[in-house]
Amino acid sequence: MKERGLFDEIDRLHELSKLGDPLEVLSRKINWESFRDRLETIRGEDNPNNVKNAGRKPFDVIMMFKILILQRYYSISDDQMEFQLKDRRSFERFVSGGETLYYMPDAKTIWLYRERFKKAGIAKKIFKIFQEQLFQQGVIGKSGKIVDASFVEVPRQRNGKDENDKIKNGETIEDWGNAKRAQKDVDARWTTKNKQKFFGYKNHISVDKRSNMILEYATTSAEVHDSRMLDEIMGEPRKRKEPFYGDSAYRSEEIERKLKERNFKSKIHEKGYRNNPLTEKQKKANRKKSKIRARVEHVFGMMHWMKADYLMYVGKNRIEEAIGMINLVYNMRRYCFLRE
Repeated sequence: MKERGLFDEIDRLHELSKLGDPLEVLSRKINWESFRDRLETIRGEDNPNNVKNAGRKPFDVIMMFKILILQRYYSISDDQMEFQLKDRRSFERFVSGGETLYYMPDAKTIWLYRERFKKAGIAKKIFKIFQEQLFQQGVIGKSGKIVDASFVEVPRQRNGKDENDKIKNGETIEDWGNAKRAQKDVDARWTTKNKQKFFGYKNHISVDKRSNMILEYATTSAEVHDSRMLDEIMGEPRKRKEPFYGDSAYRSEEIERKLKERNFKSKIHEKGYRNNPLTEKQKKANRKKSKIRARVEHVFGMMHWMKADYLMYVGKNRIEEAIGMINLVYNMRRYCFLRE
């Protein structure tokens, strides 16, 4: 049996390219170096005493950031990420920029970098940097905004009634040891929608009507009503009387007033009430709005494909960072699709 040489490996990578490796497109279309300065802000912890030759050189921050991108792209655990980096050529090519690497980070290192990125709030910061690039390139238009929210579930807790009451009141449960407390999510909440129960959080987003890019986002526990986060995801109008779309959950006199004050043109669904149902004219207007508002469902559909509607992390801080990365990965994928 013939041994495989360097050129055989190159040929195999060329075959992957011909088959349409999405990671190769992602690597080529995104300006990764534009994020370096922001990513380097986590470096203060690597060598606090500035000791020279203190062990192996740290992994490149862009490489580690790409690994976290991969995790959210394919919904992979730290242990599986370590294995796949060593096993899959497409993963190695993506994180290394095409170079051959002799060392790949293990699961503990991946966890460490994710914690450092979380502490520095990297997801939100890189999201803003990338968004500015989208504006400069004219990818994001000014044709309107669409708002909506989606559940992000987490492992369900099995607590007693007294424990749940204390959690809701923000009290510490003394009976829990440190090990048990680390596994308990005291920030997630239960809620019911359409007779279905959910436990976890919500990803509130506003989306550009033309490009379907996410413009703003916010994270809350699951019981928070969609309309309560409108101020955080509304942003400023990008033109006079910019259309603003949302389902009837966002309809209220207060919200209509806010939209008018900010110079938006409300396209939020109207809703009927007891003894005051919608007129045929209102129903027709709602159907017309729905054709546009439904575009935001494509965003959540892609996130469902990425298995982003269920996360294994504990606590709002970790969930918030993970949701930020999910929204960033979605925008990157959408950008590559539009550019291709």
